[in-house]
Amino acid sequence: MNLIEMARKAGMQVLLDAQIGRETYHSVCGPISSLQRFAEEVVKSMNPGQTAPAFQEGEQEP
Repeated sequence: MNLIEMARKAGMQVLLDAQIGRETYHSVCGPISSLQRFAEEVVKSMNPGQTAPAFQEGEQEP
């Protein structure tokens, strides 16, 4: 799964801002909860079989 698909799956809105030649430029937006789900999916994709640590809004990573 690519990053754009992961962002959509997490509930973020993905916008196509521009296309110049072969390059496309996107922006994503959404609530903090969507960003957290996205981050958890990225961690899972990098470490199959492990769960991502859960962080609460406003909490800093240790």
